[in-house]
Amino acid sequence: MADSNQIWTIGRILKWTEQYFEQKGVESPRLDAEVLLSHLLDKQRIYLYVHFDEPLQAEELAAYREMVKQRVNHVPVAYILGKKEFMGLTFKVTPDTLVPRPDTEILVQAAVERLKGMEKDSLRFADIGTGTGAICLSVLNFTPGSTADTVDISSAARAVAEENADSLGLTDRIAFHTGDLLAPIKENKYAAILSNPPYIPEADIPGLAPEVRCKEPMTALAGGKDGLDFYRRLCDEAPALLEEGGFMAFEVGIHQAQDVAALAVANPLIARTEIIKDYAGIDRVVVAWKKER
Repeated sequence: MADSNQIWTIGRILKWTEQYFEQKGVESPRLDAEVLLSHLLDKQRIYLYVHFDEPLQAEELAAYREMVKQRVNHVPVAYILGKKEFMGLTFKVTPDTLVPRPDTEILVQAAVERLKGMEKDSLRFADIGTGTGAICLSVLNFTPGSTADTVDISSAARAVAEENADSLGLTDRIAFHTGDLLAPIKENKYAAILSNPPYIPEADIPGLAPEVRCKEPMTALAGGKDGLDFYRRLCDEAPALLEEGGFMAFEVGIHQAQDVAALAVANPLIARTEIIKDYAGIDRVVVAWKKER
């Protein structure tokens, strides 16, 4: 992109960017090039394919060049765009929040199905470590009549979640708290307690992709020596806050599901657990049900 005297069409700039991203080790070079350019032009990606010969303006080239620089410096695409699609909804994201992942949709789907199955007029649930609010706001969106409390230790993350609640029209159904895990909501009772807590084991942190290790908030990733620190606390404290017959549901890392399920049933208030696989067939969500009298 050094020669500004040449005409840069959509097709040409995409081909150049794809090759440049490949050289720099970007994981999805073509996809990232298209997503960034379609965002810049405020068009759908299909527009790029039917307008390959359309030339870009100088200001568009300059703006795209800056986006490309950020990407090769391992800034996640979601941070460059300032948003991420999740469960068909659009969420604002910033470097203060973890980027929502497709695997986390498994947790949302599990929660929605089980909350709807309770057949109650009023359902209140909690989301611990809310980040962008993607989990709790998606569940609220798909379970009309439900209400939620959310907790995050980061006030900056909480502010992002509050913005997302406002943009999705869900502010009146959710209360936000800043604090450590369950501490701010210990006086309440819930039909469900949900969490995607930090679960990366200490030894695995250096091996994470640079986009994750260097750019996303470490407090949302690091789960202690074996990755289970937060599950221990949640399994110890959360069941007491559940209504009878309520459940807690957690996203877990690879090879962690059995250990987390064991932590859950070690609590005498828990009757049984379920393990749900993700799209790749990996155990991804643990659901633990509270006993009924």
